Amino acid sequence: QVQLVESGGGLVEPGGSLKLSCVASGGSFSMYVMGWYRQAPGKQRELLARELSGGKINYGDDAKGRFTLSRDNAKNTVYLQMNNLKSDDTAVYYCAAFERWSTVPPIWGQGTQVTISS
Repeated sequence: QVQLVESGGGLVEPGGSLKLSCVASGGSFSMYVMGWYRQAPGKQRELLARELSGGKINYGDDAKGRFTLSRDNAKNTVYLQMNNLKSDDTAVYYCAAFERWSTVPPIWGQGTQVTISS
């Protein structure tokens, strides 16, 4: 199965942008649909964006209009472009790999910290 490593987190001022990357290794990237989630202190992990088997992308309410998921199969990488960031976006961001046509639990990366502050 794949292993996932996120990168690109950091400290950004409100209104700024950030692009997260998640590189998959050790498996067949095309066998997975990918997603991005986040977890803020004291809160549950929430969906930001997830690919669907039909090719569409499902965005969480907080991500709609501001975040964009994309993938580059040649690089085994999925990205999350985040624009117009707010202090409420401060959280640990995780990517997840869901095996296509399967109900097995997703594979998670270790997470990358995103902090929005002036």
